[in-house]
Amino acid sequence: MNTLKNYIDGVWTESVSKQTIDVLNPANQEVLATVPFGNDTAQDMQNAIEKAHQAYLEWKDVPTMRRVQPLFKLKTLLEDHREEIAKLITNECGKTYAESLGELQRAIENVEVACGTYVMAQSEFSENIANGIDEFMIRQPLGVCGCITPFNFPGMIPFWFLPYAIATGNAFVIKPSEKVPMTMQYVFELIDEKLDLPKGLLSLVHGGKDAVDAMLQHPKVKAISFVGSTNVAKYIYSEGTKYGKRVQAQGGAKNPVVIMPDADVEMTTQIIIDSVYGCAGQRCLAASVIIPTGDNKRQFTEALVEAAKSRNVGYGLESGVEMGPVITPESKQRIEGLIQKGQDEGGNLLLDGRNAKISGYEKGNFVAPTILEGVPLQGEIINTEIFGPVMSLVNFDELDQTIDFINQGRYGNMACIFTRDGLAARKFRSEVMAGNVGVNIGVAAPVAQFPFSGWKESFFGDLHGQGRHAIEFFTQTKVVIERWPKNWSRKF
Repeated sequence: MNTLKNYIDGVWTESVSKQTIDVLNPANQEVLATVPFGNDTAQDMQNAIEKAHQAYLEWKDVPTMRRVQPLFKLKTLLEDHREEIAKLITNECGKTYAESLGELQRAIENVEVACGTYVMAQSEFSENIANGIDEFMIRQPLGVCGCITPFNFPGMIPFWFLPYAIATGNAFVIKPSEKVPMTMQYVFELIDEKLDLPKGLLSLVHGGKDAVDAMLQHPKVKAISFVGSTNVAKYIYSEGTKYGKRVQAQGGAKNPVVIMPDADVEMTTQIIIDSVYGCAGQRCLAASVIIPTGDNKRQFTEALVEAAKSRNVGYGLESGVEMGPVITPESKQRIEGLIQKGQDEGGNLLLDGRNAKISGYEKGNFVAPTILEGVPLQGEIINTEIFGPVMSLVNFDELDQTIDFINQGRYGNMACIFTRDGLAARKFRSEVMAGNVGVNIGVAAPVAQFPFSGWKESFFGDLHGQGRHAIEFFTQTKVVIERWPKNWSRKF
């Protein structure tokens, strides 16, 4: 069985740790590889950081126009190998092949945007702020930057950060989720073979919490990017800032979608079904609480149940499959436990996706589309990120009540509204407390030139991933004030 190696100082290196865990295909429990895991992975991380720092000292003085040149080639590499990468994503993550291709396209778009770093990082200049004095601001790199990525988007999320970090002059060390390490392993193989970068500028280190803690504590790491659950995001933010680092930590979510009485039934239903059950609900922008407002509850409830019933669940590489498994047996057990909790709290189970059996994939971690209505607003299933294919239906009479309910929640990643009423849409987008807002959109995922925002307990930090926020996060500003009196003359 193939044990994955680390990529340190431009060389594929066996881990110091002899402890490994299996990487499993969630559709059938096939062992795809083994990955280093254990206390000794901290030493791997420390080695990578030291080498990355040496690469940074070389890279930081390379002109920005030259630093972005490898990104043009990286974009082409990702495009040329998109099918192989998408299949890897599906096999280790579980999502459908179409979803994997879409994920990879978002990664490519971030590389494209980062190619414009030399424009986005341009200086600001003011001449003659006082007699004979000019003032300007420049952006300079931080040093070694670390990244800890989740299992649900192994091909996209690293690229919210990686291209911007190196384009602005930093070195970059990534620790992928031990559940899905093969996607980044393949990408780094392409980087190693095809890109001409200083050794150590990009590093890949496998491991778990020990490797993460080594990254958080190392004095040469100046910034940390993280995406994952809120509990871990809080830990990363707290520990990272304690050690004086910049931190951007994307957490969990509980994304509400409001349906106004005038919403188009067919369009709204299909978009919401795709939002709730896409990627088996394992995304931080998955719709989870659906709120028909006013007297349209029964009409939309019936439409949503019928559409959810028809969702084709199975192995993501098979034709016609619309939803794959969840990531692990433990995740399946947790999701099904929360469904039971919703029933115990008084919820009415309109569609039960537990104990789903897929012919030929009986060992897979499948949970079919599930719908609950009537769960108490203070119930656990309404306030917990399920991270699975579960829809909760609640109802309010007025838009004001709906906005109040949303704003009282602990999360603030996304909120969406479906309506033909421009005034209602404007009120919603203005007053709702969420970082990403959709109007007649089911997944309000910002394109690469906009930050992937998040409020409340969905994000810890100031600057988000993607676009100009990433440029600002990976640079520090220096203000220079110069006096050049006219009566000075140069002597040679």
